[in-house]
Amino acid sequence: MLKDKIKALIAGPVAWMGEHFPVTLVRLRYFVRFHKLPNFKNPQNLNEKILYQKLFTDTSEWTRLADKYRVREYVRECGLEDILVPLYGAWERVEDINFDELPQQFILKANNGDGKGTNLKIDKAKMSDEDWKRLRLTLQEWLSRKHIGALSAEPQYRNIKPMILAEKLLPSPAGQTSLVDYKLWCFNGEPHSFFVCSNRKDNGYQAQFGCYDLDWTSRPDRMVLTSHFSAEDKPIPRPECLQRILEVGRILSKPFPQVRVDLYEAEGQVWFGELTFTCLGGMTNYFTEEYMEEMGQCFDVK
Repeated sequence: MLKDKIKALIAGPVAWMGEHFPVTLVRLRYFVRFHKLPNFKNPQNLNEKILYQKLFTDTSEWTRLADKYRVREYVRECGLEDILVPLYGAWERVEDINFDELPQQFILKANNGDGKGTNLKIDKAKMSDEDWKRLRLTLQEWLSRKHIGALSAEPQYRNIKPMILAEKLLPSPAGQTSLVDYKLWCFNGEPHSFFVCSNRKDNGYQAQFGCYDLDWTSRPDRMVLTSHFSAEDKPIPRPECLQRILEVGRILSKPFPQVRVDLYEAEGQVWFGELTFTCLGGMTNYFTEEYMEEMGQCFDVK
């Protein structure tokens, strides 16, 4: 509890720094996490290059693509409308949501959310009157978040207009508490490797993870355990739609030096999750230093 209170106390000043002095904030956060300063004159590893991109390059297109509602336009433009999860509605006000018109089960998302506590699975049969009241308060709180990226100086979130989305609830695989999240890292329009999250907790902060190459060989040697991510109980089975996943990754990542294309497999097909340009805000700590260097050499930022 004390730790949470301290975090809440410093969140305001940190967000202010993210808005007005992003380079200083990034240097401080990087030093706290890695006990060294990032190299911006000659960035080398994956984190340094992501940080350089978000601080010193044109990220204006990232805003549309980080918006979970507007990114659907981009997916359609790429000829991939078939991978979009069916959308039941999108609202700027909680008062406009008619829950009676929604199916028995669905998922609610904040369009500017980072996946940590801004996704909710809803089963109307299990909701009490008190649950509905709490849900509306939660959704109102989501809509009050104007720039969630300020804490990590992520510019793409600054101009996203908050909305609530309702989508089809995709079924989780047998034996999993959540969908398997196939996070396909791509460089210069070519898939490189997978970071795979499974058995994710409802709060979004904890999950099991693994690293796989494009042939679906497990590479635990590339990973480092953290408080948020634990090792898989056993390797995730090779996805049935692996080749389609790689094809989708190539199409969606084509214009960008680096982007992580997050996808799901359910009901015998590939589904779009999101595009991630600043993984952990450029502070990724679940890969080994050697692997971070290897990935950093796969693309240029200048």
